[in-house]
Amino acid sequence: MSNISGIIKSIQDIMRKDVGVDGDAQRISQLVWLFFLKIYDDREAEQELLDDDFQSPLPEELRWRNWAVNREGITGDILLDFIRTQLFPTLQTNLNVHLRSNEGAQARVITMVFEDAINFMKSGTLLRQVINKINEINFNNTNDRHTFGGIYEQILKDLQSAGNSGEFYTPRAVTRFIVNRVDPKLEDKVLDPACGTGGFLSCAIDHKREHYVSSPSDEQTLAESINGVEKKSMPHMLCITNMILHGIDTPQQIRHDNTLERPYKDYTEKDRVNVILTNPPFGGMEEDGIENNFPAKFRTRETADLFMALIIRLLKKDGRAAVVLPDGFLFGEGMKTRLKEALTTECNLHTIVRLPKGVFNPYTGINTNILFFTKGDGTPDTATKNIWFYEHPYPEGVKSYNKSKPMTFEEFQPEIDWWGDEADGFSRRETTEQAWQVSIEEIQKRNYNLDIKNPHIGEVINHDPEQLLAEYNQQQGDIQALRTQLKDILSAALADNGQ
Repeated sequence: MSNISGIIKSIQDIMRKDVGVDGDAQRISQLVWLFFLKIYDDREAEQELLDDDFQSPLPEELRWRNWAVNREGITGDILLDFIRTQLFPTLQTNLNVHLRSNEGAQARVITMVFEDAINFMKSGTLLRQVINKINEINFNNTNDRHTFGGIYEQILKDLQSAGNSGEFYTPRAVTRFIVNRVDPKLEDKVLDPACGTGGFLSCAIDHKREHYVSSPSDEQTLAESINGVEKKSMPHMLCITNMILHGIDTPQQIRHDNTLERPYKDYTEKDRVNVILTNPPFGGMEEDGIENNFPAKFRTRETADLFMALIIRLLKKDGRAAVVLPDGFLFGEGMKTRLKEALTTECNLHTIVRLPKGVFNPYTGINTNILFFTKGDGTPDTATKNIWFYEHPYPEGVKSYNKSKPMTFEEFQPEIDWWGDEADGFSRRETTEQAWQVSIEEIQKRNYNLDIKNPHIGEVINHDPEQLLAEYNQQQGDIQALRTQLKDILSAALADNGQ
């Protein structure tokens, strides 16, 4: 195959000639639904060889092989008309979701994927050229399938430059390290409640296959254990495609939804999971009314805080979680203080890895952290007693990360060597230049301010305007949340007096 970046570039160059496609986000969205159909068709070809009774949920005339494969196939206005009047209407609303269980489930997945899909291209001739390029890849060829990993990474990197779409990308080095440390077992139900393009979930799949899968029944257990929710249509479609590429043929447990829209109290024991791995959107605000789904003490419009409140609730007893959060969560007050008190009371927050600046460049320069915790049983014995902090340093010779020089998984080897075992209370961990321990009593004295600097390094004054502005905005948000809460309390009191 040709150079992967070259293939993507040539397809996007074709799309740039089309007057209907405006900007990177639309180009990527267009590319993703086309790739989805090609990948799905190649997987169906493989399934047909393995299952004599295989039945596609797609009508024959809508299968990729029957309208897209022939280089001299339908083109121009005929192609556009086919997509507008036959392909999209059927995929969005008219698939037979009542076929035998597996095909019916696949039909539901396709309908979910195409719910908000749009054909932006106005030229059927240029669209035919794009389709012919995509047909150069055979996803049943192991090399091609692995090579698409490169295409996928390229798409994700392009997403970083597509306005706020960059929020869907967590560096692979970070996801690999998190999954390596949390170590989801074969039967552990894994959830990412804000799964984006599925980076954490695909990494969990790879981890389980490498360490725990040894039979077809294990594969079935694995497929049933992967769960995700994503509210935006393009990353959701990318996540579904990612799951199919990772051998999850019917990823119906990847829902197109907003986890926060369901009332907090409605999540019960049957919804709880063994493992949560996530990088919830931070810096964003939920729409009015979402906060009312949560108990009064956790009400805020800050997206990441609402997710944290829900994550604590969604973990089973002894369930493990790793969550990427900005510094603002660590030092924030008001509702954040109550949330951190709940986190350290209901869970054992045993480790905070402080990541260096620039891990999420170019999307954001805000400093981020990984919080690792285990759900307790409600007794003091399983609550937080001490928190270990580990400051991840830049590699020697590196002063910042960028798209051409991103963070690497190998950088995390010192943390992995230092980590130890939770079963013995991490008793073998040692204080180092990068690692230090703080007692829960000290945390409580600090009013749950977890923004604790490395005691082995002198105080560094922060002059970064982006971070100072983020801290200011965080403080303003906390002040507004407190005002809203006081207003609600006063309104309730006045209402009571008026009765």
